[in-house]
Amino acid sequence: MTTKPPRDIAAYPFRTHTETRFQDLDPLGHLNNVAIAALFENGRVRFNQSLGLTHAPGTRWLIARVEIDYVAEGFFPEAVEIASGIGRVGNSSWQIVSAAFQEKGCVATSVTTLVLTNKDGSLPMDDAMRAVLAANMVEGSAEG
Repeated sequence: MTTKPPRDIAAYPFRTHTETRFQDLDPLGHLNNVAIAALFENGRVRFNQSLGLTHAPGTRWLIARVEIDYVAEGFFPEAVEIASGIGRVGNSSWQIVSAAFQEKGCVATSVTTLVLTNKDGSLPMDDAMRAVLAANMVEGSAEG
């Protein structure tokens, strides 16, 4: 089950400011879908860094799914605020829920599902990792 991302910036525990670029525009003059995906990637990386999580040698986090909903047109040269937090937390997977905001409000939302793995497959999270994720939940989300 996917967490529905809130369109209220106050629901998110983390925010990062990202400049848009002229090259992010499509022929209609708004931010294109590839640019929006890159803005979410930048926000997700910064959010992950803020969590301070590390993984044991031989383990890794893999992205299993990325969903993006385009809510409204985004424009250059206005900067974008990417707000992120944790959505659903499972045994070996978790969701990073994000929303992109410009002055007029939410322009897109994203849910990324990550899985903790090693060469043999998925691994259960330890209690320390689960605690960090739980401390950074998006308002209204719950562990599942």
